[in-house]
Amino acid sequence: MYESAARVFARLSTDEPLTRTRTLMDKAVVLGGSLAGLLAARVLSDHAESVVVIERDSLPPAAAARPGTPHDGQLHTLMHGGRMQLQRLFPGFEEEARAGGAIVSSPYTIRAYADGVPKVSDGSMGLISSSRPFLEALVRRRTLALPNVKVLTCRAIGLKFQGDAVSGGAVSGVRCGPVTRPGPGTGGEEWVEEADFVVDAMGRASKLGDWLEKAGWERPAMRRMAIDIDYATGYFRRTTSDPELAAAIAYRVPTATPPRVASGAITAIEGDRWLITLANYGKQPPIRDVDEFRKLCGELPPVYREAVEGEQLGDILTYHQADSRRRDYHLLKRFPARLISVGDAVASFNPIYGQGMSSAALHASALSHHLRSQPDLRRPARAFFADQRVVVDAAWQLSTAADLARPDVHGPYPRGYRLTKWCAEQIAEASITDREVAVRFNSVTYMRSHPSSLAAPGTLLRALRLNRSSRKPRRERN
Repeated sequence: MYESAARVFARLSTDEPLTRTRTLMDKAVVLGGSLAGLLAARVLSDHAESVVVIERDSLPPAAAARPGTPHDGQLHTLMHGGRMQLQRLFPGFEEEARAGGAIVSSPYTIRAYADGVPKVSDGSMGLISSSRPFLEALVRRRTLALPNVKVLTCRAIGLKFQGDAVSGGAVSGVRCGPVTRPGPGTGGEEWVEEADFVVDAMGRASKLGDWLEKAGWERPAMRRMAIDIDYATGYFRRTTSDPELAAAIAYRVPTATPPRVASGAITAIEGDRWLITLANYGKQPPIRDVDEFRKLCGELPPVYREAVEGEQLGDILTYHQADSRRRDYHLLKRFPARLISVGDAVASFNPIYGQGMSSAALHASALSHHLRSQPDLRRPARAFFADQRVVVDAAWQLSTAADLARPDVHGPYPRGYRLTKWCAEQIAEASITDREVAVRFNSVTYMRSHPSSLAAPGTLLRALRLNRSSRKPRRERN
């Protein structure tokens, strides 16, 4: 039976408890121990006798940076949609995060500014504000506390297949090797970790496409959108343990001459710290000097200037992302059974929009729904990829539409882009001052609702009326 994208998204973003779980397999293997892999392992723990997470980094017991996540010092925000899924997968998650020092914000402790103008609060969407290492450590601790989940510190170097791409087959194991590649004459044994189900969570640099092509299967095409954006993040001492303002975002409408700061985000995190990220584009040099960082924060709303007056904690951290990218596994006609891909291995977006962690959480929800539907594991997981596509399309539409508005980004433009862009601009403008529109707009940007919900005629007509009224001279309105 046909199910619209909006209904699929609503089904995946539900906060209903996980029920009807049933053991379907002996062993599942997850490739990658970052957030997407850990959430997949948590879901698989409901359906497998044992779950093995293969990770080349030695996972720290507490919150700490690690080589596999070079961007983990930058701002990471758990949107409302992702926040609900973590609470669903790990009951009591928010309370545990708060006890560890994270800030669980209400909508009234979040501020947004469009070209310096404060936006009205929606009164409904909140965030979990913390550093990425803190959040990942908490998810890791909860996942690895499950009795049937363990980690192997090694490299995944390929897959083992049962059957072939012509007659149809399935993944039956993962080829593994030591973390350090052995040199000539040094030995170093390889082995196969047998598996009844495999999840690729190897991130943007996933090798799954190479492995599939080498074995005679189809490689997914990769779509890219060049964004060439730089981030600079600073940490500063926060004097209040329970701030009245927990998070803020200030953005500027793209112009022909890129501003030094295109957007700035600030969040209160564990350890009584402010985390501030400034983003720029247009082939400008990264912001590395703390004096320039403080000066630029002074040009943003007052909370930024106040935050950088505190003690600086560590160096300014920079990060460059060249593109957004996605791999369309749902389009492949030949794909092995007992294999899926999740997280950044499928799609990664401009980080400034904060979609990454929440998308990974919704991928986990899609996996849970798929396995709870008791699928035939002898067949490719096409129902899962169809659901996942809805999540990817939603996040991709939001992030790429915003990036395409920049004068230095030149496509590819989706069909109907001009009309879609005009409608989105009307709704975004109305959301600055009107709470009803803001509720609907933020529900989409916080990954709680599908973007198609903004296409309702009533929403657009309300936005048009509000915008037309606000542009009239005051004497015409009297």
